[in-house]
Amino acid sequence: QVQPVQSGGGSVQAGGSLRLSCTASGRPFSRNTVGWFRQIPGKEREFVGARRWMGIIMYDDSVKGRFTITTDYTQDTVFLQMSSVKPEDTAVYFCAVKDTAYTTDSLNLTKNYDLWGQGTQVTVSS
Repeated sequence: QVQPVQSGGGSVQAGGSLRLSCTASGRPFSRNTVGWFRQIPGKEREFVGARRWMGIIMYDDSVKGRFTITTDYTQDTVFLQMSSVKPEDTAVYFCAVKDTAYTTDSLNLTKNYDLWGQGTQVTVSS
């Protein structure tokens, strides 16, 4: 098992855009279910969105219409494109991978993922 590696993150003004990346070198996973979560200190990790098997994508209502999950299959990388960001989007963002091509698990639950990225800070200023 190879832990996913994240990149991107940083500071951005409200209304701006930011893109996060998630990849697992030496371990193809882009065709598997990949989820994105975020966490504020002192609170539980919350669901952002996921690309599950067959390419079906789901988002939490809090980011729907603003965030987009895309995949570069050549680079085996999954992206979280964040647009029209808000101060409440400030959090540590994590990518997570389920090590199967197919699943019927509820993808908004952290327990249903196998591998987690190290997390990256996103700060949105007003």
